Amino acid sequence: MIILNAFFSALGQIGDPKFRGVLLRGIGLTILMLIAACAGAIWLINRLSGDEISLPFIGAVPWLNDVLSYSGIFLVLILPVFLMIPVASAITSVFLDDVAQAVEDRHYPSLPAVPRIPIGDAITDALGFMGVLILANLLALILYAIFTPLAPFIFWAMNGFLLGREYFTLAAMRRIGREGARKLRAQHSSTIWLAGTLMAIPLSIPLVNLVIPIIGAATFTHIFHKLSGPTP
Repeated sequence: MIILNAFFSALGQIGDPKFRGVLLRGIGLTILMLIAACAGAIWLINRLSGDEISLPFIGAVPWLNDVLSYSGIFLVLILPVFLMIPVASAITSVFLDDVAQAVEDRHYPSLPAVPRIPIGDAITDALGFMGVLILANLLALILYAIFTPLAPFIFWAMNGFLLGREYFTLAAMRRIGREGARKLRAQHSSTIWLAGTLMAIPLSIPLVNLVIPIIGAATFTHIFHKLSGPTP
């Protein structure tokens, strides 16, 4: 199976010093982004709660401070699970070139060199896609509330579709351009969606999710080459 072969090929390269260096930098940046997001959420809750909360026509409501305090603890525990999806997107945009180059140097050494994606384009793509991910997940809260037992599957399927689309496009456009990537993605949409879903599932598992963005970038690099042939 293309997806499993690509995944195990990516795992097998962890011992490669060049790949391991990118992996460690990716883990470090992921941790920093999650810490910053959780710190920002705690700061916002503290700002909203203040010393004492008062409601119009009611007055002071001391127990609301306790509710906000406990919700802050819950938020810190659950927030990284939801944030890992946009964080994975950002990590890929930053390290995709390095990951893909390490994969191609080892597994596809006959390919010609390609120019790096301009940093401005990478940042623009990352911010745009993060916005799409955040908006999609906020809208999906309605579906989670209506179909609560199916919420994890909705979460994985929706984010798997979006992550697969983004990861494959970034890996493919290095070699065949944005339009070529779009056409190839359309031809193999079901495979790419499944690969993205299989990536979204471990992204919701603490600690495991730290290594998934870089492993995912390597996996989709292999998937692109297997779907397009060795010399696109």
